[in-house]
Parts: sequence; C-alpha cells; structure tokens
Amino acid sequence: MGDFAHGDVEAREALVGRLVADGEAHLGELARGLEALRPGARVGRVGRVVSVADGVAVAVGLEDPIAGELVDVDGVIARAEVVSDARVELVILGVGAVEAGAAVRRRGRPLTVAGGESLIGRVVDALGAPLDGGPPIASRRAVVVDGPPIPLGDREPVTRPLRTGVFAVDAMIPIGRGQRQLLIGDRSTGKSELAVDVLAGLDRAVIGVYAAIGRRGAEVTRTLEDLRRAGFFDHGVAVIAEADAPLGQLHLAPATAASIAEDLMLQGRDVVLVLDDLTTHAHAHRSLALLLGRPVGREAYPVDIFYAHARLLERATQLGRRRGGGSLTALPIIETQAGDLAAFIPTNLVSITDGQIRTDAALVAAHHLPAIDVALSVSRVGGKAQPAVIRRLAGRVKTDYAAFLELEGFARFGAQVERATRDTLAWGRRARAFLRQDRGVSLRWSESALRLLLLGHPAIKDVPEDRLSACLDDALTAARARPDLIAALDGGASITDADLEDLRRRIDPIVSGWAARGVEEGAEEEVRSARSSGDAGKDVRKDGSTDAEAASGVADKDVRKDMLSGVEAAGAVAGKEVLKERSYGAAAVGGAAEKDVRKDMSPGDEAAGGASKDAPRDRSSDTDPGGQGG
Repeated sequence: MGDFAHGDVEAREALVGRLVADGEAHLGELARGLEALRPGARVGRVGRVVSVADGVAVAVGLEDPIAGELVDVDGVIARAEVVSDARVELVILGVGAVEAGAAVRRRGRPLTVAGGESLIGRVVDALGAPLDGGPPIASRRAVVVDGPPIPLGDREPVTRPLRTGVFAVDAMIPIGRGQRQLLIGDRSTGKSELAVDVLAGLDRAVIGVYAAIGRRGAEVTRTLEDLRRAGFFDHGVAVIAEADAPLGQLHLAPATAASIAEDLMLQGRDVVLVLDDLTTHAHAHRSLALLLGRPVGREAYPVDIFYAHARLLERATQLGRRRGGGSLTALPIIETQAGDLAAFIPTNLVSITDGQIRTDAALVAAHHLPAIDVALSVSRVGGKAQPAVIRRLAGRVKTDYAAFLELEGFARFGAQVERATRDTLAWGRRARAFLRQDRGVSLRWSESALRLLLLGHPAIKDVPEDRLSACLDDALTAARARPDLIAALDGGASITDADLEDLRRRIDPIVSGWAARGVEEGAEEEVRSARSSGDAGKDVRKDGSTDAEAASGVADKDVRKDMLSGVEAAGAVAGKEVLKERSYGAAAVGGAAEKDVRKDMSPGDEAAGGASKDAPRDRSSDTDPGGQGG
C-alpha cells in the first residue's frame, strides 16, 4: 500500500513538471507576441477627393502614391490608375457613395485575391469576395491581380490536345492545352452557350474558370445553374461582374479571373479560362479612358486597348517541366456587328489569338446548332496537338465539307449536276447532320472517331438522313465490343492500323445494311409516287367525264348549232345579196359593153360575135374529162 502511494506521488510530480514547462514555453511565446504588438505611430499624409465622375475620382495630397496601389476613400476601395506629381486618378472598385472632399488613404499594397484550390466550387466577384452565400474563402495564398507575366523561357510549345466534347471543334478546329482560341460572332449566335458546353464537358482533371463580364443577372443565374447541373463546380470556379456592377469591376473582372487561373497553372494544373465577353471589357476600358481624359484613337478606343488585351491573353501558355508543366487555355468571346470581322476590336483579338471559331446567324436561323461556320473557323496550333487517330481520320473532312458548301450554293439554282456532284452533295448533307449536336451533350474521343469513320465510309451517302442516329447507335454498340480500343481512344492514345481496320470491319456491315435499306426505301418511294401520280390522273379524268363533260358536250353542241345556224343564215342572206349585186353589176356592165361593141362592129363581125356566144359552152366542153363536147 505504501509503495503504491509513493508511486502515485511521483506521477503527480512529473505531471506538474511537464505542465510548468509547457506554461513557461507558452509564456515565452506570449511575451514575444506582445513585443511584436507594441503600439507605434505611423505618420502619413491624407489626401482628399477634388472631383468625382461615373466610377472615377481625382484626389490630391497623397504622399508618394504608386500606380496600381489600393486606396481607401472613406471606406470605399479604389485603385490608383494614373499617378502624377499634382494628382492621382482613381478607379472606384467598391460599392458606395464617393463625394468631393472625402478623405483618401493609401493601403500600401496592390490588389490581391485569394488563390489556390480552395477557390474551386466558389462564385466570387472581381475583388475575390464570395457571391454564393458561402463562408469566407480560407486561403493562405494571395494572388496579385495583373502581376508580371511568365517569362518566355519558362514556356513550351502546345503539344497536348484539349477535348471540348464538341464534334465540330474536336474534328475540324482542334484546340491544344495552352492555346488562345477566340469565339467570335454576332449577337445571339450561341457563343456563350458553346463556351459553357465546353466547360461542362471538361475532364475532371482539368479546372475551369468562367468569367461573366457585364452580363445581365438573369443570364448569369441561368448559366451558373447549367454549370452546376453539369458538375462544373466540382472542378471549377466562377468570377462574376454583372451589368449593374461598378465600372471598375467590369474592367477588373477578366484580370481577376486570369490571375486565379494563372495561379492554378503554376501549381501544375491544366486550366481552361472562358472570358464572356471581352466586348464589354473593351467598352469599359473606353469609358474609363474617356472619363480620365486619355487620348483616344480609332472608334474612340484608347491607344492602349491592344496592349490591355494582349497582356491579358498572353498569360495563356504551356509551362515547361521545371515550372510544373501546367497549362492555361484561354477562350475569349467577342461580339461582331453584322458579321464584320474587320472592326477594330475583332481585328485586334484575331491577331492576338491562335485561331478563331466563328458562329453564323444564318446557321442559327436554319436550326443548325452549334452554329459554327467551319469554312471561316481556323486553329493555327491545335492541329499539332490533335490525337493521332482523330487527325488521321479527319484529314480531308474539313476540305470536303467546304467543297460541299460551295457546290450546294450552285445546286440551289436548280441546275442539273453529274453523278459525282450528287454524291458529294449527299455526303455533305450527312456530314452536316453529324455536325449538329444538342446542348449539354459532350462527346468522348471514341465517339468522335466513330463519327469520322462513318463519314469515311463510301456507303454513308445512301443512308437516309433520318436514320443516321440509329446507324450511329448501332456502330457504337458494335465498337464497344472492343472495350480496350474504346479506352485507348478516350485516353487519347494511338492505336495500330490493325485495330483501326478492325473497327472498320465491325461498322462496315452496319453502314452497308442501312444504306441498302435506304436505297430500297428510295426505290419503293419512287414507285409509290409514280403510281399515286398515275392514279390521280385517272381519277381526275374519270371524275371530269361525268357531269362536267356531259354538260360541256351538250353546251358545245348547242353552241355549235347556234353558231352554224347563225352563220348559215347570215351566209345565205349575204350570199344572195352578193350574187344579186354581182349579177346586177355584171349584167349592167356587160349590157353597156355589148351595146358599145355592137355599135362598132361590122356586119361580118356580128356573125362572129354571134358565134362567140357559144364560146363558154365550147370551153366547158374542152375541159370535160371525157374529151367529148356538149
């Protein structure tokens, strides 16, 4: 019993000793923290606002301000945009009233937002504040907005494909990871919808960043709901600056989104950035320039608008291995007026980016969605990064489709064309049907490859257009009998020629079967059409010969009878009158002539004249067929 009590005391003493040691350590840390918290005074000059305009202000009295630095204007955050010796021009970023005479204080740091993967799944504004009603973003990474660009030495060529899930893009206008591809077209041609479908169809390993710039609140809400249903926020983030946001936030939003995407790329991730759209950003840039009194140039845009967009988009790149090997793919959107690609802002962005995808209003009117104009769309980089199988199968598809579009224009005039031209037109219509794609449908690499295989089959032109989807489903079912090939295609890996020929052999009887059905149905339809047209003609004649023909026959007889009787009566009367007049005239003339002749004739001539009375009778006898006199 005594030994147990003695051991218990030793344990208590050891515990107390440890607690005392820990307390002394904590007291030391508190003492050091108190030394760091010693109060001090900082002396600085406080400026004041002298003028305020729509979203901008001019302040004086600040000591050593720095361009790009944040300042506080009576609790409203602003940014020093233009710094001179006499004054500082500010762009107001926060929400609140700013009046002349307000105090202006420097914050001594540039604008930063939270970065890192803690942003995934969140919706933030241009200042990095959450808009989704969630908790504050807990991130230890502070990303400087519009920081210095990545040096060229840290970049590498684009060599890896980006699967968008849109067949027209993946097959004909391929995009590589690290590329800058412009989406351009008129209003309401599906540019934003196409970009949202690309984000929704990204692989889970790829992070998406969506920036809405100056869009209406209802449009933003609908887009975010579409992205949420597609699972985008499991691997994506949205930066929102709605149409009613301050002008400074509209101007800042694309830079914030690009900085967040660039920070994720520096961590070795593959990122896709959608800027929707840069037309609104260009308008905001122009408005700020006019309000701040900067010199302007073409279309009243400031002279640095090209530099602003180039600095923004040049952050898209493929990093080298020593910088983590991440990539940033930029998909900026720009709006044109009446398809004018030669306007100032579209021309600038076309020259900055690595290619463009053009959407056409005529295709939208024809219900061809996505309304991608394949003939005027181009990718200058992505073709090198396209999977080898897709590149091989899609070799001449774009060229042949462009030829079809040209031939179709001539065929609309109704001209007769030869058999080869008819085959090209039939193939082109099937290709156009394959290019149609419903919203929210994302195609894997294997599905795109099978569509290209079907387009390369010589019998595809005979498959009825309304049976193409069934033919495609059958081909997919046959191809899935080789799951190893499907997995290899979906992974972007190369397959051997033997495997490719095996896929062709599997789909050949399917396409041939559907084509044969199409030919038979076409022949039967022609026969039915010919028979129906012949029967319709007989029915018309049969129906027309009943009452109408009888009535018309009777009427024709009556008319003819009336006409003949009238003509005969009139002719008889006229004939009698004519004959009467002729006989009277001839008798009178003949009588006078005969009197004159008789007067001049001699007695011998009278005898001859008397013989001449029988002359008509003798001439008539000369003309007698029998040659006998009367």
